[in-house]
Amino acid sequence: MKKITFTMLTLLVLLLQLQVHAQKKLSNETDEQKEQRMAWWLNDRFGMFIHWGLYSMPARHEWVKSRERLTDSAYQQYFDNFNPDLYNPREWARMAKAAGMKYAVLTTKHHEGFCLFDSKFTDYKATNTPIRKDLVKEWVDAFRAEGLKVGFYYSLIDWHHPDYTIDNNHPQRPNNPADYDKLNKGRDMAKYRTYLHNQVKELLTNYGKIDILWLDFSFPGQHGKDHNDWGSEELLKMIRTLQPGIIVDDRLDLNNYDDGFDFVSPEQYKVAEWPMRNGKRVHWETCQTFSGSWGYYRDETSWKDNKQLLVLLIESVSKGGNLLLNVGPTSRGLFDARAQKALGGMGTWMNVNSRSIYGCTAAPAEFKKPDNALLTYNPTTKRLYVHLLDYPLQRFDLPGMKGKIKYAQFLHDGSEIKMRNTDNGDVALDLPVLKPDVEIPVIELILQ
Repeated sequence: MKKITFTMLTLLVLLLQLQVHAQKKLSNETDEQKEQRMAWWLNDRFGMFIHWGLYSMPARHEWVKSRERLTDSAYQQYFDNFNPDLYNPREWARMAKAAGMKYAVLTTKHHEGFCLFDSKFTDYKATNTPIRKDLVKEWVDAFRAEGLKVGFYYSLIDWHHPDYTIDNNHPQRPNNPADYDKLNKGRDMAKYRTYLHNQVKELLTNYGKIDILWLDFSFPGQHGKDHNDWGSEELLKMIRTLQPGIIVDDRLDLNNYDDGFDFVSPEQYKVAEWPMRNGKRVHWETCQTFSGSWGYYRDETSWKDNKQLLVLLIESVSKGGNLLLNVGPTSRGLFDARAQKALGGMGTWMNVNSRSIYGCTAAPAEFKKPDNALLTYNPTTKRLYVHLLDYPLQRFDLPGMKGKIKYAQFLHDGSEIKMRNTDNGDVALDLPVLKPDVEIPVIELILQ
């Protein structure tokens, strides 16, 4: 037998570590099967998030119960008076579709613990408020009728449940960390964990096919909560069994598994580049708000304008990601005028420019991004899209594109853009002096 050298031994250890890592999975799904399962989501790129609950009544942030340290008794007035009499999810669905959104995710239960659905495991639900309706069922039916994929958000956190242990986000968190044990006396996280699993099972059993599940969120550390608190491994296995085609976010604290999530979810910021895990690009979706809060906030003034919202969408796709854009309905069940205006502006642009979003992703490295522009690319049609963030004065150069373009046109109206090669290997486009009447003009390049 040959003598095993130190180098050989090191290689064997590395190979063993790689094998162990590769085997750290909760299922036997292959990478190809995962891509097929997620194909529709990767194509559609643009969805609507809807944060709706009792917090729409105080109308000053969805974390109002935690921010203001409100007790259950102080918060009870919102439950007693919750009556969204103008709720018409068909209108919501039509507005989402008109904005160019292809799927939607609704908060079935947020951190406050209130359920929009008719759960048999709690009385703290919409059917026990003055509205007396399962609001989730109506929502699912309405959005499916418009051809939109449907997703559920479910909060792992619950500030109402008596067995949910008080942590550093809880409204009744102590000022003195030494008081946690005293406050949690009599609370049993195992009982809450059973409640959590039972409710997720209800959601994935009683409403037909569910396309996406957003579970939110883990915060490991002292006086926090992690995968052990949620029973995340067992929970995800149950989810996959009940809904084999579902897409699940990354907030169960299962990052040590290769398949512990389907996509990463950067919140309220633009990523610098396509996110990576273990040296590989991962699927991702940024969730963003029109303003600063997720729930309806009556007095908030920090609303993004139309161009900012469009750039969020375009830039996400230009880096291989999706955008989930949030609406916080009022307590009467309406999208307020500011939200309707924002959705309308995006819809106007998407009506003529969606070809640069659907089915698109980051452009191959061979295509250099011009200044003040963003690129998206459709690998099926082999078309490159140049989004002009700042409209140039007549001449617009595409670096290194000589011999690569068959035809150029504005996407919004299909009008030809004349082009010519330059001596340095670029392509110069001759643009009209007057900026087209679209917020962000898009040039569609049909490649050779």
